[in-house]
Amino acid sequence: MLVIPLKDGENIERALKRYKRKFDKTGTRRALQSRKQFTKPSVGNRVKVQKAQYVQRLRDQEAV
Repeated sequence: MLVIPLKDGENIERALKRYKRKFDKTGTRRALQSRKQFTKPSVGNRVKVQKAQYVQRLRDQEAV
């Protein structure tokens, strides 16, 4: 469970923003979304390779 202590005189909007940032860092939402539907290991590996190729292509374009 995430606990966000409110600082003295802190705006609730700012505390909510800190909570959202902390929640995103834990990866809880991403894990829940990945469990919604089963993906075969071969499909997962293919997605990883495609993402690596995309990132490499971006880095190659940046170097030019």
